[in-house]
Amino acid sequence: MNKYDIIKKPIITEKSTAGIMERRYTFEVAKEATKIDIKNACEEIFGIKVKSVNTINVKGKEKRMGIHTGFRPDWKKAIVTITEDSKTIEFFDSMM
Repeated sequence: MNKYDIIKKPIITEKSTAGIMERRYTFEVAKEATKIDIKNACEEIFGIKVKSVNTINVKGKEKRMGIHTGFRPDWKKAIVTITEDSKTIEFFDSMM
């Protein structure tokens, strides 16, 4: 699996932007990615040192169209905490 396939996109919410001050960054990642895969991908892509990785499997919400019901797809979220001596991620610096 390619490192760019593991990290899909950043998650920009009010809660995730508050975590940037504590050096926590939130990403949507591939469902089959492990914590070690996510750590290695972040270190290679962004040039940072990762302290810890927390992952959450998010269930898809139920959606209705008329009488028909269906579900959005399940996805995986990763919260990456970087070390104190590591540089920040430039993409998130523009958010602050």
